[in-house]
Amino acid sequence: MSETASKAPGVPDANRWKALVFIALAQLMVVLDATIVNIALPSAQQDLGISDGNRQWVVTAYALAFGGLLLFGGRIADLWGRKRAFVVGLVGFAAASALGGAATSGAMMFGARALQGVFGALLAPAALSLLAVMFTDARERAKAFGIYGAIAGGGGAVGFILGGVLTEYLDWRWTFFVNIPFAIIAAAGAYFVIREPEGSRNRSPLDIPGVVLSTLGLVSLVYGFTRAESDGWSDPMTIGLFVASAVLLLAFVVTEARVKAPLLPLRVITDRNRGGVYLSLGLAIIAMFGTFLFLTYYLQVVKGYSPIQSGFAFLPMVAGMITGSTQIGTRLMTRVAPRLLMGPGFLVAAAGMFLLAQLEMGSTYVSLVLPAMVLLGLGMGTAFMPAMSLATQGVEPRDAGVASAMVNTSQQVGGAIGTALLNTIAASATTSYITDHIATAANGQQRQLVQLQGMVEGYTSAIWCAVGILVVAAAIALTLVNAGRPGSGTAAAGAGAEDDVAVPVVAH
Repeated sequence: MSETASKAPGVPDANRWKALVFIALAQLMVVLDATIVNIALPSAQQDLGISDGNRQWVVTAYALAFGGLLLFGGRIADLWGRKRAFVVGLVGFAAASALGGAATSGAMMFGARALQGVFGALLAPAALSLLAVMFTDARERAKAFGIYGAIAGGGGAVGFILGGVLTEYLDWRWTFFVNIPFAIIAAAGAYFVIREPEGSRNRSPLDIPGVVLSTLGLVSLVYGFTRAESDGWSDPMTIGLFVASAVLLLAFVVTEARVKAPLLPLRVITDRNRGGVYLSLGLAIIAMFGTFLFLTYYLQVVKGYSPIQSGFAFLPMVAGMITGSTQIGTRLMTRVAPRLLMGPGFLVAAAGMFLLAQLEMGSTYVSLVLPAMVLLGLGMGTAFMPAMSLATQGVEPRDAGVASAMVNTSQQVGGAIGTALLNTIAASATTSYITDHIATAANGQQRQLVQLQGMVEGYTSAIWCAVGILVVAAAIALTLVNAGRPGSGTAAAGAGAEDDVAVPVVAH
């Protein structure tokens, strides 16, 4: 299907469900990549001779490029057309993955990861804004975003399994090469199947000052949290990055309020419902990302699970997310207001976190971790689906890409904050416990037990904070988000719909 073969606005695309398959496949690839590389990192570090001090750049290079360029990527999708941005993003991501898999040095690996981040920042907003403009019927949107929400929430956990299998039975390089068939299938399918509605592009001139300020501000923010994790919150460089980020992002807001064609129209983020979604979703991601990390270490270091076993241990959470998103969320989304799914969803996830906060060295998987995983998955799946559907509600189709990028940005920044903040809390609690108890250890075995117990104390301290964060996310969703159920008022879903109480126009 050519790029010019677009459909008339208001007419449902006959191929929209086929398109969903390829869009979901691309999203799965991006989400998988966030965790699959973590499993392979120790093997890659050894093969490429990357020092302990530099190994963080395998993760950081990707996070900085992805997080820093998301708003720019969303705007490019609005300008070029989302289909074109989607296909270019997929091809670029595949090429960068091939480069990473073939890496012969640390520098080559870091460059490949940065390139993956660049093309991911183009691909992620294009994918969701495509869904946004293709699914306008309330019930169909509920199903489409149910599937999408399940993949967005559960894909990261699947990455632990796939990463473990590929690293243990093949080679770490396959954690990169596996992206290539995903990307080729999704790009080919998108090229032939996807058609965009007419008149949905934003052909305004590019806001160069906005691009520069937002990119530098977001890069400083993400890198600041990364530095805080490795060098501490009082490190001068860490403080400098946070100050620079605050100044740059403030300058960005001032600029956007004054320029004729802003990169991020302020109406996108100042709307009560969208602001509530961005904020509550970002907080939920803070709680989730840190917990993934702690659970992986708890299962592997404390309980002695292999990478594959620990990956499979996450499956009940994935099943919970799929159930919450495609069954609970999808069935109720057209019947109740979004806040009545988001608020209780975050609270159910908080209940799962509460169980995890009871972890001890002797805790068994079946009695504690399994039910906690199920609750966490059910809650997050139920909350994510309406949040993603509501995220750009009432936004004109020409702004769909940049509004979608805002959700990705809140997730990316939330992930960086969660990893740094919760890791710092955990490390502090672990150090405190070991300092208080190591003197009573009579021999090496007892000292090892004290250290393991200290790790568990650290994890549970951080998980208690995650419980509180999820409760706050629920409170924000219940108080700020006041949109009615889809279809309860105006049924229009076209361009320029500004009735934020009734019109679910586009998403994430």
